[in-house]
Amino acid sequence: MLFRSKKYLKQVASTGSLVLFVGTKRQGAEAVAREAARCGMPYVSDRWLGGTLTNFRTIRNRLQRLEHLEKLMPSEEFGAYSKKMQSSLRREFRKMERNLGGIRTLSRLPECLVVFDPKKEKNAVNEARKMGITTVALIDTDCDPDLVDLPIPGNDDSIRSIELVAARIADAILEGKATSSTDAQAAAEGADAEAKGAPRARSEEHTSELQSH
Repeated sequence: MLFRSKKYLKQVASTGSLVLFVGTKRQGAEAVAREAARCGMPYVSDRWLGGTLTNFRTIRNRLQRLEHLEKLMPSEEFGAYSKKMQSSLRREFRKMERNLGGIRTLSRLPECLVVFDPKKEKNAVNEARKMGITTVALIDTDCDPDLVDLPIPGNDDSIRSIELVAARIADAILEGKATSSTDAQAAAEGADAEAKGAPRARSEEHTSELQSH
């Protein structure tokens, strides 16, 4: 099952689509965040916010607010606020950074969710199902495999197991991105060669016409 999931995620990444990692268990949160960041994908490792997928427009508005606060705090304008307001804005920023920091790059709905323990992350899985988003999940024996599209059997309470699966998935995504880059480079080189060849072809055609006259 891990092989199938890796093959699928490599294909998803090769098309430039987003994969959202979701793992808020204390023992696995660090590994989930680290591996998602390594392959350049968004993640939720602290708390799933209701509506992250089903009310995406609101989430994007909150991300814009986070970006605004981040720019505001080092500015001179921030110094003009009262100490009480500055403290309130810093608290707001810390909370938003903790809850939303991992999904800053979620500029559009993901193609797929990678979930570590769908029983704990049932809200995320339910939202994905409603939105028609594919789910890949590390599942233990206490989870229903029919609730996800691509189950990966394993111990979702084990730090080592979570680290291993997260790393393998991140590797597959990186391979997919590399394939996409290679294909884009080949296409660009082909277009460049075609563009360079066009004037030469026209020149040869023109020479041929002169000779025929």
